[in-house]
Amino acid sequence: MEIYKFVREENKWFIDLPEYIAGGGYKGDLQMVEGADKMLDIMAGESDYVNLSMAREAFADADKLILTEICDPILGGGMYFIKAYDGQEINQTMWLCEVTKFVFGDLPEEIFVKVV
Repeated sequence: MEIYKFVREENKWFIDLPEYIAGGGYKGDLQMVEGADKMLDIMAGESDYVNLSMAREAFADADKLILTEICDPILGGGMYFIKAYDGQEINQTMWLCEVTKFVFGDLPEEIFVKVV
């Protein structure tokens, strides 16, 4: 289980991955869009950042993202669905881009998350 920081800048969410940028990646690749931004709005509340524990395996009090579709190679990434967050049903679909492969090595069938 790793902890990742997400930061809101000018109403846009980004995952803070300096090692991705150092490896030649672009900041724009780290922007959270297509539902992931809405999910981060919920998780962060009024804050401009949120730290999330994320893992492939279930852990205490974590919510589960389920891979529902692998996107075509041009778009990349995959579509994920989260049924509930923090005990509340939300039924949120989100796109997680190719940076997911940088974080996990591939597109996991399930990603478990929890605000820390």
